[in-house]
Formats: sequence, structure tokens, C-alpha cells
Amino acid sequence: MEDWKLDEISCWSEVKLEILEKYAHAYSTILAAQQTPKLSHIYIDGFAGAGVHLSRERGELVTGSPLRALSVTPPFEEYHFIDLNGDKVELLRQMTAGHDTAHVYHGDCNQILLEQVFPRVKWEEYKRALCVLDPYGLNLNWEVMKTAGKIKTIDMVLNFMLMDMNRNVLWRNPENVSAAQVARMNAFWGDES
Repeated sequence: MEDWKLDEISCWSEVKLEILEKYAHAYSTILAAQQTPKLSHIYIDGFAGAGVHLSRERGELVTGSPLRALSVTPPFEEYHFIDLNGDKVELLRQMTAGHDTAHVYHGDCNQILLEQVFPRVKWEEYKRALCVLDPYGLNLNWEVMKTAGKIKTIDMVLNFMLMDMNRNVLWRNPENVSAAQVARMNAFWGDES
């Protein structure tokens, strides 16, 4: 692992990972217990990362959300992990090797979720999903959340990226914000309001 550049995370991110793990366990437990009809449940992570991080405070490895999801009992029936960073995807593929139900995608989750993953979670096939979206910044499009809502089979956990908004978009003088930053905010927000 020393050859990999791992993301350093704060204690708040470690707490967030613990909360996600507990939520995923409760979600899986509840859905696995459904017998009439029997529901198939799927775990989706749109910004999965490498599967492991480095604690900024302690300098120790911290298990990321994909590997925590894979350790949940009862297990989900499928796992879909997406990341835009090829190096992170490669490490995650190595770390999930041997998990036949884990699918790792390299690319933009805005496209992959809509085209490849969400269509697998069909109401009439008794499939449900827990979708975790913890973007690195304002690089999530509203269309993803809107589509998940319309499908009615996806429970979503969204980590709202306030720091990116405050730093790049929500300036006191909006006329000084670049067109690219405005476009990112509009794509996330879903309109120009």
C-alpha cells in the first residue's frame, strides 16, 4: 500500500464512515428480513474512492465505505462502486477481488448511475438499493437525485458539500463567480435559482 497515494481524512470523516456502516447494517438487516415479497437489496457508492484512507490525526489506515459495506451482515446482494480516479479504482478493484457481487466502475457517476446502475433497481423485480453519494465537491448532477426519486426503489444518503459551495460558488458578489462555477452549482441544484 505504500506505493499508493491515499486520501487523508479527518476525524469527522472517520465518524461519518462509522455512521454509514451502522446505517448500511440496519438497512441490510431490515431488507433481508422481508419475506413477502422477498426483496433483493443493493449497495451503491457513487464516489467510492480507493476503499481505504489514511487518518490525518493518527497516520493509520482507515477502512473506507466500500469495504465497510462488503463486511455488513447480512450482506447486500450486489455492490456497485464508482469513482472517477483511475488509481483509486485500480486499488479498489484489488481490494474487492474475490467478491463476485462487487462491481467497480471507472468513470463519472452522473453517467454510470443513470445508464448502468439505477436501471438494475426495478420496483417490479422487488429490488431496492441504498445509494451513498459523498462527492469530493460540486460534481454531482441533480438529475441523479431526481432519477433516484422517480424510480422509488432507492434510498439515498447524500453528504452535502458545503465547503465547496462556500469556497467556490456562494460568494458575496455573485458577479465575480466564474461561469464554470455557476454551471457546476446549477447542475447540482437542478436549476438556476
